Amino acid sequence: MRPSKRHEILDAATRVVQREGVTTLTYESVAAEAGMTKGGLLYHFPSREELLLGLHRHVAQNWELALEAQAGGTAQELSRDERFRAFVRLSQNPERAELLLMLEASEDPVANAAWDEIFARWAPQPPEVPEPAVTGDTEKADDDAAESAAVQRFIARLAADGLWFYEALSTERLDPRLRERVTEEIIALAQSAQVPAE
Repeated sequence: MRPSKRHEILDAATRVVQREGVTTLTYESVAAEAGMTKGGLLYHFPSREELLLGLHRHVAQNWELALEAQAGGTAQELSRDERFRAFVRLSQNPERAELLLMLEASEDPVANAAWDEIFARWAPQPPEVPEPAVTGDTEKADDDAAESAAVQRFIARLAADGLWFYEALSTERLDPRLRERVTEEIIALAQSAQVPAE
């Protein structure tokens, strides 16, 4: 199936951001990259804001497809540990466009929603920390253990994010063996977070 013009435009916009950054994303730069006229681009994206929002959604969807390929299934088909393992493994090879767009989206709630939905499906979310209880019963101990496990999984997620940012921003590339070892340690940290049996 031939990709739609809209898809071709968004692929071209991704290449522009990958190569030159978000600030260089103009109708002219995207039209030149896509091999079309500015008028043709305006037909599909009447404003730069619509182009940028479409680009956020496009790159986020591609990122989720890469997560699914890494994991061997959709988020709904996989366990929490399988989803997180794919999330960490994908953090080993960040794309500059993903990083730049995620950073840019942090100040735009509409654009950020495209990324937040995917993070919610694939990565541990910040746990809620309840007010301290004064009871000393078994239920409180189970609550404490569950909270501790959720915090540990979230720490592993922060470590995966850190690996991703390091790989995207550092001029020094990690030795592949070290990167793999760090990845395995992050995965082990998340998997060792045990929730008490019900």
